Amino acid sequence: MKEAMFYESLGGQEVRCDLCAHHCKIQEGQRGICHVRENQGGTLNTLVYGRTISQHVDPVEKKPLLHFYPGSRAFSIATPGCNFRCQWCQNAGISQMPRERQMIMGSEASPDKIVETALDQGCKSIAYTYTEPTIFFEYAYDTAQIAHERGLKNIFVTNGYMTEKTLKKIEPFLDAANVDLKGFQNDFYRKYVGAKLEPVLENLKIIKELDIWLEVTTLVIPELNDSNQELRKAAKFIAEELGEETPWHISGFYPAYQMQDVPPTSPERLRNAYKIGKEEGLEHIYNRQVRGGSDTHCAGCGETLIDRQGYLITENRIGETDSCPNCGERIPGVGMSG
Repeated sequence: MKEAMFYESLGGQEVRCDLCAHHCKIQEGQRGICHVRENQGGTLNTLVYGRTISQHVDPVEKKPLLHFYPGSRAFSIATPGCNFRCQWCQNAGISQMPRERQMIMGSEASPDKIVETALDQGCKSIAYTYTEPTIFFEYAYDTAQIAHERGLKNIFVTNGYMTEKTLKKIEPFLDAANVDLKGFQNDFYRKYVGAKLEPVLENLKIIKELDIWLEVTTLVIPELNDSNQELRKAAKFIAEELGEETPWHISGFYPAYQMQDVPPTSPERLRNAYKIGKEEGLEHIYNRQVRGGSDTHCAGCGETLIDRQGYLITENRIGETDSCPNCGERIPGVGMSG
């Protein structure tokens, strides 16, 4: 139990949480949409501080981040809860636990303990992932500060629904983010996610402006967000607002959670999304579901610079100056030479 950040009293014992773009108004004894922030006598408390539901060492490529210290290891942590209700969630058992089961499970681990474990495991970074890091912000924030002091980097794998002041608070300690751009229609966000599109788009631009390394992921779901028009709008937004160098990860859908009756995304639809992204000028598009789809190529000469088999790097030809040895083109990213 810890007092939450980013809330204000509305009079009486009602409070408004300003951690994320839902801006929940919460009566005494009630919780916000995330179900992990509770109004207790007019004080908003976070119920997941120091309570991890998952700890795991991952290749950073699994986040996915392919232009941020490729080949390094990330210590991944999560607490229960989420401020979204994605009907296809692969981690619904933990992300929706507080809402659906009225339970908050997990093991106690202080920020200091998380950092020590990451260092002991030889990790380059700590990734706040699996569920939505915004909902365990206080825990992530305290951990991120200590991590920086000890020479570790910090990564958010996020739905991008935090408020601007939340994002700017973590900015000094946040080194990279992969943001899910789940679609490009507000109706899609409202129906299948329980949120709005615009705050995500605004935060993507803010993350870029703050010079936090950014990569974007879109899960391509058959018949729901895979039209040529919608994919083109997403690719165009990334190219024009975030920069053509911004990596775009195209991910294939598999039936899960409340979408068991939707078929998997076909390779043809994924290749079509890749083609559209290229037509809009994106330089680095990744699709792990097709052979060679996770390799990194030089945008200047097309040379394959990083060969990957799944999440494993088999060869990295990028020089110490993070440039192509063939043509000298600088490869966008952080620590690209490994």
